[in-house]
Amino acid sequence: MKLKSPELLLPAGSLDRMRAAYDFGADAVYAGQPRYSLRARNNEFRLEQIGQGIAEAHARGRKFFVTSNLLPHNDKVRTYLRDIEPVIALRPDALIMADPGLIMMVRERMERDWPEVPIHLSVQANTVNWAAVKFWQKVGVARIILSRELSLDEIEAIRNECPDIELEVFVHGALCIAYSGRCLLSGYFNRRDPNQGTCTNACRWDYKTHGATDETDSGEVQALRLEGDFDFAQAQAEAESAFAACGGSPRHPLADRVYLLEEKERPGQFMPVMEDEHGTYILNSKDLRAVEHVERLARIGVDSLKIEGRTKSRYYVARTAQIYRRAIDDAVAGRPFDPALLLELEGLSNRGYTAGFLERRPSQDYQNYASGSSEARRSQFVGEVRSVRESDGWAEVETKNRFAVGDTLEVIHPGGNRRVTVGEMTSLDGVPVQVAQGSPVRVWLPLGAPAEGALLARLL
Repeated sequence: MKLKSPELLLPAGSLDRMRAAYDFGADAVYAGQPRYSLRARNNEFRLEQIGQGIAEAHARGRKFFVTSNLLPHNDKVRTYLRDIEPVIALRPDALIMADPGLIMMVRERMERDWPEVPIHLSVQANTVNWAAVKFWQKVGVARIILSRELSLDEIEAIRNECPDIELEVFVHGALCIAYSGRCLLSGYFNRRDPNQGTCTNACRWDYKTHGATDETDSGEVQALRLEGDFDFAQAQAEAESAFAACGGSPRHPLADRVYLLEEKERPGQFMPVMEDEHGTYILNSKDLRAVEHVERLARIGVDSLKIEGRTKSRYYVARTAQIYRRAIDDAVAGRPFDPALLLELEGLSNRGYTAGFLERRPSQDYQNYASGSSEARRSQFVGEVRSVRESDGWAEVETKNRFAVGDTLEVIHPGGNRRVTVGEMTSLDGVPVQVAQGSPVRVWLPLGAPAEGALLARLL
């Protein structure tokens, strides 16, 4: 039986990134008003931009979903219906919502005097079982975005129990260190609540560990000075030789001690952390990558595969759309998985990749203990083509990172990718140059056709 092609759903933090998503293979995008979605920063979608986005999507025969998935405090509940009414009047293809109270209020108004717009239940609702899916279906929700904390087998079990509702699954992007969106670190340190769209990604900051003692007159935990440098690799090896990373074996006595974390920019402020048999969970998760599981998800009958990243670049949107589009098309056509897709995703900035909870592995596989910053491997985004000169076909490139004559570039274009070696290059004034420095430099170079709107990556 031929597989049904799941929808490919991409993030849009701007109209430009929305267009890139469609150009490179997305069936739909999601964007939201800063006040009512979980992306208050790097988000240009006010009412006018939402209207333009919906119009452009429908002109292309694509879909545009409006994210409205915060968990509001009373003040935002008071203004919500007033602010969402003009959005609904624009007829988006769905509202992505999480809060049961807001869903109730919107459904009531739709039954009386608003146009009917499907409601998709956000991953913020943390739906992890088929009974919850059935509950939301009875409430009138059209699609469930399943929690990231589910395995492939659990997703399949939910589909078997709930065959007549749309299911959506995240397949790529950043992972929270708690149930999606429920982390408290940002609110604790900065008074910026992740569930109000203002997460500071405190889980990815630079921390140091300190020993601790509570043997004080006051009973408070205090830091102990640790002699020498802490070697995580050595500590992990010693821990794994002493007790299992997951279940079964006796706990190491040091695992029951209290430890303190100190963030780089807050010296002297110590936060207690406890460790259990699985390790610690308040540091930096690797990024989700499930391109190798697209065929299984399609066979299960998942309706939509979703990529995270509304604050990411146009390059990120274009590359992930292109790569996951190929994975979906291969799966539907019955072609075997192409391992080259894994290598192409390494070219995007990432914190290391994991399949998350889709496959059950020891807990340390989910964590990136070495670095909290994103790193690009095998290729680096270096520029965007802004125009093509009719006289000779040379491309005007706005640089994002350094490249030079002699470098091999990948030209990333909706019509197909190709590699070129930079043989010559000039400034905008026609003066030959050997090196194009990083942004905001513009240069001319021959790329061949097609080049209009292309993205450039330097192969490392």
